[in-house]
Amino acid sequence: MEDSRRAFIKNSMKAATAVSIGGILPGFSAKSYASIIGANDRIMVASMGVNSRGFAVGSNFAKQENCEVLYACDVDTRAASKYIAEIQKITKKAPKAEPDFRKALEDKQLDALIVAAPDHWHAPAAILACKAGKHVYLEKPCSHNPHEGELVIAAAKKYDRVLQMGNQRRSFPNVIAAMAELKAGAIGRPYFAKTWYTNNRPTIGIGKEVAVPEWLNYELWQGPAPRKAYKDNIVHYNWHWLWNWGTGEALNNGTHMVDIARWGLGVEYPTKVSSNGGRYRYKDDWETPDTQVINLEFENNTFMTWEGRSCNGKTIEGSSVGVMFYGETGSLLIEAGNAYTIFDLDDKIVKDVKNTTKIDPRNLANPAESLDSLHIRNFFDGIRKGAKVNSDIVSGHQSTLLVQLGNIALRSGDTLNIDPKNGHILNNKEANKYWRREYAPGWEPKV
Repeated sequence: MEDSRRAFIKNSMKAATAVSIGGILPGFSAKSYASIIGANDRIMVASMGVNSRGFAVGSNFAKQENCEVLYACDVDTRAASKYIAEIQKITKKAPKAEPDFRKALEDKQLDALIVAAPDHWHAPAAILACKAGKHVYLEKPCSHNPHEGELVIAAAKKYDRVLQMGNQRRSFPNVIAAMAELKAGAIGRPYFAKTWYTNNRPTIGIGKEVAVPEWLNYELWQGPAPRKAYKDNIVHYNWHWLWNWGTGEALNNGTHMVDIARWGLGVEYPTKVSSNGGRYRYKDDWETPDTQVINLEFENNTFMTWEGRSCNGKTIEGSSVGVMFYGETGSLLIEAGNAYTIFDLDDKIVKDVKNTTKIDPRNLANPAESLDSLHIRNFFDGIRKGAKVNSDIVSGHQSTLLVQLGNIALRSGDTLNIDPKNGHILNNKEANKYWRREYAPGWEPKV
């Protein structure tokens, strides 16, 4: 036994020496040898949804040290081919095309799933990944409805998986610094946060029922959602504005800034939620509001609003997206990216921290790649080192829920009273109809 141990150590030392001087062990090619060096540190990922935003996020993962994209999972063969070519360009290694991400989850080499598919797939995919023993990087929103958010929390806990939601600003250095200033009393006690998003989105028109394109697996694209006929104005982006698959501008972009507002005010669940808005700009198939205001009250005597204008791009405070905190002795503005400004009560600038990285908040795919990479590396630290991720699923659900409740208030036509302990709607049968959704038979997510 002792001789065997010594032989093992001796051979291991020889292997280490070969590595240190650049040698290759007998029987190993340079390519196969590279695949085992640092294998314990390399994180193997699959990208689910690789068009537009998914293309950008997956490419960013590929650029990170010790990360390998094993699979490109997309129901659009054109998007998958384009993504595979891009990853090969970045890493000199092409990921495998696997249209059905569930098959990729069967690979024991796989460590994590990136979920950047449409909103109706976010929670079901994350749950399946957790059940398969994979960690999850989940683009916002974390769920299509509140019940799904609670299921994802349960899945991450039950299967002990790291789950990072794509609230990337949680990892922006100057946003973190702004929060530290806020907590340290830079504007006294903050009691009101105003958040917003503006854009000039065009009409989506009136869709026509047509044959499903040969490049699209529409059955898998719909997945857990109740089946709807294919129309020529749904895929790829306009599903955002259709309730069966999307969640509107509130969750599409509101989640980001409402998350910062919740962070700054130090709140979790509200006590009262109301919302007004509608589809005003065009007469077309767009179902969700193009103009909306959500009001949220909290039991620590604070208040926040979100204003979304999808079809009128007039900025607020000179920025198309942002959050302004109002406090006892001043105000603090966080604009589109990694910058903040502190004002006194007379509107004079007390401190102005500039953005060192260019950000285009209206870029639908990749507004802030270099800053987003900080969020990805934090996710990796969560996997490798057990570090706390900056936007864990509980926090992600709490922020997603705020705007979900806004949509529910709007759709039910009522002001909602909320249990501040868990975010549940109190004594409102009509509103609670929107707490969960119907699923296509056999597609119900289960933890």
